[in-house]
Amino acid sequence: MYHANTIYIIGESKTSSNNAIMQQYNGFFIALVVDRVSHTIVDAECSSTINITSSFIRSIVVGKSMLDTDTVLKEVENRYFGSSQKAVMVAFKNAHIKYKQIVKELV
Repeated sequence: MYHANTIYIIGESKTSSNNAIMQQYNGFFIALVVDRVSHTIVDAECSSTINITSSFIRSIVVGKSMLDTDTVLKEVENRYFGSSQKAVMVAFKNAHIKYKQIVKELV
């Protein structure tokens, strides 16, 4: 399904304790499949209680570069107004940190 040049990473964060995602998953997670040659996000999914949330987050991040976090974060800030907005941003930043470490090790 995914090309041999892709890698899988997960970013994680916490959200407010009264958030349904926190109650169900005890945290917020974003899973990313990234082409390590072009740094392009080719697929994504996140922990959510409503399917459209994961689809919407996917529409924001797929096609973007893992090296351009500002663009992704601005788009989340300007388009995603769910109660877990901050958790999405923190999880993406966490995935970015992990990605940089992985790419550095692969070189």
